[in-house]
Amino acid sequence: MYAVIRTGGKQYKVHEEQILKVEKLEGTEGSQIEFDDVLMYSDGEMVTLGAPKLENALVKAHILEQGRGKKQLVFKYKRRKGYRKMQGHKQYYTEIKIESISA
Repeated sequence: MYAVIRTGGKQYKVHEEQILKVEKLEGTEGSQIEFDDVLMYSDGEMVTLGAPKLENALVKAHILEQGRGKKQLVFKYKRRKGYRKMQGHKQYYTEIKIESISA
């Protein structure tokens, strides 16, 4: 059994007991969160597609961690001009564990 959900402008294929990192979501560690933006659901033999999303479909998850990812370096450089600029960026994320998928 799996579903495709949309969160943070991205789509994720999820199944029960899966742990994944998504874009930052509101909530504290240990709290429960629900995704009602389910685009597709499969129970193993039958696949149900939404247009654009499924009504009465829900994916429940627990927030495991709120954190920041590894630092990504951004280096800008223009040759022969003496221009160099280095910046860093750390993206916020939320680690969740999928508990149940219902359609």
